[in-house]
Amino acid sequence: MSATSHQHNRRRRTYALVATAATLATAGALAAALPATASAGESSQKHGGGHHISRYQDVQLLSFNDLHGNLEPPAGSSGRVTELQADGTTKTIDAGGVEYLATHLRQAREGEKYSITAAGGDMVGASPLISGLFHDEPTIEALNKLDLDVTSVGNHEFDEGAKELARLQNGGCHPTAGCYTDKKFKGADFPYLAANVLSEKSGKPILAPYWVWKKKDVKIGFIGVTLEDTPGVVSAEGVKGLKFKDEVETINKYARVLQRQGVKSIVALIHEGGQPASGSYNYNCDAPGAGDGISGPIADIAKNITPSVDALVTGHTHAAYVCTIPDPSGKPRMVTSAASFGRLYTDTTLTYDRFTGDISRTAVKSANRVVTRDVPKAPDMTELISKWNTLAAPIGNRAIGYISADIPSAGTESPLGDLIADAQLAYGKELDPETDLALMNPGGIRAPLTYAAKGSEGDGVVTYAEGFTVQPFSNTLNLQDLTGAQLIQVLKEQVSGTNAASPKILQISSGLTYTLDLTKSGADRVVTDSIKLNGAAIDPAATYRVAMNNFLAGGGDGFTTLGQGTNDLVGTDDLTVLEKYLTANSSPANPIAPPAANRITVVK
Repeated sequence: MSATSHQHNRRRRTYALVATAATLATAGALAAALPATASAGESSQKHGGGHHISRYQDVQLLSFNDLHGNLEPPAGSSGRVTELQADGTTKTIDAGGVEYLATHLRQAREGEKYSITAAGGDMVGASPLISGLFHDEPTIEALNKLDLDVTSVGNHEFDEGAKELARLQNGGCHPTAGCYTDKKFKGADFPYLAANVLSEKSGKPILAPYWVWKKKDVKIGFIGVTLEDTPGVVSAEGVKGLKFKDEVETINKYARVLQRQGVKSIVALIHEGGQPASGSYNYNCDAPGAGDGISGPIADIAKNITPSVDALVTGHTHAAYVCTIPDPSGKPRMVTSAASFGRLYTDTTLTYDRFTGDISRTAVKSANRVVTRDVPKAPDMTELISKWNTLAAPIGNRAIGYISADIPSAGTESPLGDLIADAQLAYGKELDPETDLALMNPGGIRAPLTYAAKGSEGDGVVTYAEGFTVQPFSNTLNLQDLTGAQLIQVLKEQVSGTNAASPKILQISSGLTYTLDLTKSGADRVVTDSIKLNGAAIDPAATYRVAMNNFLAGGGDGFTTLGQGTNDLVGTDDLTVLEKYLTANSSPANPIAPPAANRITVVK
């Protein structure tokens, strides 16, 4: 498949824009100065009939990642960012929503003759009802209106498999749900890049591996990859028939391909990321030294990608950072991520050298900008949201439960995690009265439940749409038998093996308790003697009936022991399980209170 710019060549639409908002201070500059020979717009050369053109051309790169279909402003902490102040204090800012993202991006493009908008994957998947109910067609429509130029695939682009991803790219009505409106779904008018996702049959990428942006004599190539471990974080059905290759090897391979085509300016879009040293989006990632403020997979990836790649746009961890990490030659290179859910976008200036056809890296500068909600809403996005909300309303507005206060989803053990695990235990006991406990993966809980009314439903009312936002995957609730020894091993796998560096702490049902000692390392962080069920120590030789979703039952998230369970029984989908529990255990007069989140004792 040819991967050049003419595939998705479209004229950028003209918008009536409001005045540009004041910009934040630029952070993460590699260096203020251009090479001593010239600064942007100064050095020139004779061209054609004798007129002069500038040697250096600034190209604006606007980027974001991990939107996850959040067209409306996300609820609770999912819709806020933390900003570091000059005096060292922090403040939180409400952020996100495509009505505001569109306005911010359009304002940022004003006066920029050379502007590209790119994304780092997970544009869809794990989406709120307004998008997820319609297999994310609304999000693709919104991204088209945002004038997104290119994105890499992320792991969530494979939630419904490669065929559905191809439909999102190419258009057409859903094979079972059909068409949602009287207009046929046109698909994305930007390319999804999947350089390291190969068909097992053909051995070739399932989508374009790269794409070249061209304007006049300026050419910039983009290579898109998702994390190699995508099969470990997506259901087996979603990645059936696919192979996922190493990120570094793949990017280096296609960088050589682009260079042979005469494209020397290259940006990698990588759906893999790191953990920042600060929760503030504007912290100094290069203090005390280049890249010292970030850890995790992206740090090693960045250090090994060929120096011919000029910048890395990353994602997956939902974190915010603007770092310079040395490439294999020791030269600093920009690595960015814009948190998630459309709360931030990254504004990067790439200075293109017409003499060499490459980016002058000493001039690259970048900063994350907040998608504040104090700008006018983009009318076309308001119209889009209204259209899809009208279609979703008969399903989404139905009350399924009542809560007395916010039920947060953040933390090692979260109140919402406890609630969901309790709901799964209750349903498990309906399927089989011998069910002992339930385990829930933290990544499957996508948002908190908030007390304040989102629409006209009233405070404390949990609607189906809100439940869908919390659990959008349509996983089934499964039962399986594990020995006590296996159960202990599962808990240790939270902090060992593939989860050693970035623990995945399962949310647990009432009755299961243990101590997590973070002063220790590896599997020892789960204190074996502390693991108890209803006050009794786990018997390694006994059999326990465990409820979990099918993702965990297949060994997902590095829990290989869960893939070894026996006597499987498959139940209904997890959202129905949550709905049944809320309906049975709450009413307007007796709402559910947030669980105490005191089942795991954490020692720090």
